[in-house]
Amino acid sequence: MVEEDIVKHLEFIQNIITRMANNSFLLKGWTVTLVVALFALAAQNSNSKFVILAFFPVLTFWILDAFYLWQERLFRALYNDIRNKTKDSILYEGPFTLDTTSYKGKVQSWARTAISKTLVIFYGIMIIAICIAMLILRVI
Repeated sequence: MVEEDIVKHLEFIQNIITRMANNSFLLKGWTVTLVVALFALAAQNSNSKFVILAFFPVLTFWILDAFYLWQERLFRALYNDIRNKTKDSILYEGPFTLDTTSYKGKVQSWARTAISKTLVIFYGIMIIAICIAMLILRVI
């Protein structure tokens, strides 16, 4: 019975980790979609300054993506902690929890996560693309 509860608890945590990763993936997709749409509007000569608006979704989604990645890392730390405990220590420590506050010191901070390689490469490329588009359209 207790072992089934532990497995179920680990499944809950794994589902949260999966949702966080999926949210991150969706944000990247929306970033590309919105930036391309704003490029298309700017290229149609309606107003080349639409390219400048592309910075807003990139920066906003970068912040959100960093938050989801940070949360994912917190839940991974919780998952690994529970996975490595014995059945007796889990029973002794009390009820199952999804609280990750005690793991904040064990993973990189949200700000450090925002400047991690994966996020800087993706969003940095998007910012460089916007700057190139601004040069091409002579916005600056």
